[in-house]
Amino acid sequence: MEIFIFLVFVFGYLAITLEHPLKIDKLIPALVMMALAWAGVAFGINSFDQWFDPGSHSLVEGFANLPLHGAHGEMGKMEYMEHTLLYHFGKTCEILIFLVGAMTIVEIIDHFNGFQTFKAMITTRKKSSLLWIVSILAFILSAIIDNLTATIVLITILRKIITDKNLRMWFAGMIIISANAGGAWSPIGDVTTTMLWMQDKVTALELIKNLLIPSIVCMIIPTIIATRLPAFRGEIEAEKNKEERSKNSLFMLCLGLGLIVFVPIFKTVTHLPPYIGMMLSLGLMSLTAEMITNRDFTLSKKENENHGHGPTFNALTKIEMPSILFFLGILMTVAALESLGMIFTFGNEVNAMMDERVFVSLLGIGSAIIDNVPLVAASMGMFPDAMDANVWHFIAYAAGTGGSMLIIGSAAGVVAMGMENISFFWYLKRISLLALIGYFAGIGVFLIL
Repeated sequence: MEIFIFLVFVFGYLAITLEHPLKIDKLIPALVMMALAWAGVAFGINSFDQWFDPGSHSLVEGFANLPLHGAHGEMGKMEYMEHTLLYHFGKTCEILIFLVGAMTIVEIIDHFNGFQTFKAMITTRKKSSLLWIVSILAFILSAIIDNLTATIVLITILRKIITDKNLRMWFAGMIIISANAGGAWSPIGDVTTTMLWMQDKVTALELIKNLLIPSIVCMIIPTIIATRLPAFRGEIEAEKNKEERSKNSLFMLCLGLGLIVFVPIFKTVTHLPPYIGMMLSLGLMSLTAEMITNRDFTLSKKENENHGHGPTFNALTKIEMPSILFFLGILMTVAALESLGMIFTFGNEVNAMMDERVFVSLLGIGSAIIDNVPLVAASMGMFPDAMDANVWHFIAYAAGTGGSMLIIGSAAGVVAMGMENISFFWYLKRISLLALIGYFAGIGVFLIL
């Protein structure tokens, strides 16, 4: 049955990787392989020789000799399976609820046209100057609202500034590098760092302290090289149309970003899981949004006019539910492999074969080909190191920035690919080398520090 479960993961993962050629959304194979993997665990539970207990982070002694059902308060194989399934589902849901809250806050900001504030700040016509502004914005924004959302926001702004599609593709490529670098050093900047943070592998302050400088180097080196390329020489044409900002846009932007930043502070002070703080921030953001909307509606109310749905409801209809379900499928599938001790055993073998720094560097390169979420999920079951050990920070950096080397290697790259119709080979020829240089430059700084 172990072979069946492993094959389910391999073929499911292959379907996820070939999402675009197959024209099947990656959430579908993720959900199917999750269900099949745990069905295989349930059917084969009596034949497994070992079981990994996530609570103690060790293999259960004498699991093969346990009865199917425990008696007199003792744990049997079925009880271990139910306990482990519930444990992993709880941990996964913590991450998903956290992401839902963050996505909703971002959509509420967008409802009030808050991100238009950044467009108003950009007045330069010089391409190289604009590149630096956009790269720095991507780096900072991705650390607060995650790299995927930061990429969407900045490409949307660029569409209103740059009319040349080919030039916009160059800028989008640099946004991917900067956004992924910015997301790597923040506990809320990338799904993988959020996973490590919420699973108590890293703390927010130590993650920032250890990865901020390597991430800055990962962003700055490719940007310096890019400013010398022909694509970023000269000036862009002046825009013809000016958009007016909403009177509440700046306030809602600052409030939303401030409430997201408040979440790690809330966790540090209360020691409660991060999703509790995110729900508090979402509640405060929603309350403010509804009060502003109701006030504006009252002031402009006309006879027989209905209020309709508020900004919170509208924001919830726009969040990326396919991504949420994809993460559910991937994380729970990896949990099934971990429960059988496969990942733990593989981790021990890897540690015996090669230096963990080499392995993590290869993991980062692998994240350009394979989605980094399952890679990080698997790595968390490989290493028994304590919280804030160097290996966890290295994994956060490698998985977060390594995906920039191919356009399909990160969520930021995939969304840019869709928004600007960037081809795989266009990115490979023009941007991949810059990302590779930045990746290894950051690794060098991390190892030196």
